[in-house]
Amino acid sequence: MSKTVQLVFDFVSPNAYMIWWPLRDLVRREDAGLDVFPVFLGGMHKLTGNEPPFVRDAGIKGKNEYAMLEMQRFIAKHRLSRYRMNPKFPFNSIVLQRMLYAADQDGRGVQFAEAMLPAVWEQGLDVADPEALGAAVEAAGFDAKDLFERAQTDAVKQGLIDNTTNAVERGTFGIPTVYVGEEMFFGKERLDQIEEALAAN
Repeated sequence: MSKTVQLVFDFVSPNAYMIWWPLRDLVRREDAGLDVFPVFLGGMHKLTGNEPPFVRDAGIKGKNEYAMLEMQRFIAKHRLSRYRMNPKFPFNSIVLQRMLYAADQDGRGVQFAEAMLPAVWEQGLDVADPEALGAAVEAAGFDAKDLFERAQTDAVKQGLIDNTTNAVERGTFGIPTVYVGEEMFFGKERLDQIEEALAAN
């Protein structure tokens, strides 16, 4: 498997959930690998001066309403009928992202992301509730105690900071961002372009 798609990822973005399933299917069709690159979106926004679209575009008449229309079209097209807006959104994803980073260090980042996305964006998991988060992590087949402990280590904290900084230095400013080699694609609507890039490699 010589082709790899890298997804810059933070659970806090609903678009990370939106792109995950069609992107996963796309890489399978193209016989490519999928690599998840954990970052902290809040830190990325500070480094880039970016803001969440619903905040940035709040003063533009009709823009957020149109964004919701496009989201519903995307949901319908890709049959994401189980999606539910998390009732705690926007939530602080830092602990969950550190756990993802730790799992990725074990070579299980993709598995952790795929297992936890439904908990966050279908079942409304409160990621700020340690008991609820731990139960969801255990149910996903991971050692919650181990990941919680590692999430508090300086190595994991610094690793996530470094990932976030490196992603910004590479040109990333939001989620979801996908790289095929050095080619960058931003937004869930770039699936066709990603497929073309994979086919050309």
